[in-house]
Amino acid sequence: MGSIRPSNIKRISEELVDNNKDLFNEDFNHNKEILHSFIEKTVTKKTANAIAGYITRYILKKKSKEKNELEQLGLA
Repeated sequence: MGSIRPSNIKRISEELVDNNKDLFNEDFNHNKEILHSFIEKTVTKKTANAIAGYITRYILKKKSKEKNELEQLGLA
């Protein structure tokens, strides 16, 4: 069974990644540190970790999707 995340976690994470593409990467700890500079104690630690975790998952999913699209086009 997978983990189901609330829609507010997904929405916040996706907005942050889409608006700041160069700051986040596949490393959870790096994303957590960058995220703390954005939220500045406005959410709990548990929520911040959930957002950082979803950011990590979202970036990996986007890269995998891009790779599959390139393979289908025969470019990779």
